[in-house]
Amino acid sequence: MRKIKTGDDVIVITGKDKGKYGKIIRFRGSDRVIVENINIAKRHTRGNPMQNSPGGIVDKEMPIHISNIALVNTTTNKPDRVGFKFLEDGTKVRYFKSNGEVISE
Repeated sequence: MRKIKTGDDVIVITGKDKGKYGKIIRFRGSDRVIVENINIAKRHTRGNPMQNSPGGIVDKEMPIHISNIALVNTTTNKPDRVGFKFLEDGTKVRYFKSNGEVISE
């Protein structure tokens, strides 16, 4: 079980996009994620007449290392650390370390 998952709201804590909020779109490998509207790069693409796609310069979201992002606590709207604990019924859940609130799965 990972501390962050696809669809989580995160904030960038270091780098050129520091302070920006976004949602995790997908994982790239074990230590990088693609976050919505974060780490945008210009991609020069060649047109393909067979697929009817024009060429040009396209903005693309690039992967960012997971150490540069933090999960956002919904009650405080601040970055927070995440831990794991077991509930009474034996299920393993994530929770915020600051207030002990269980993160909805």
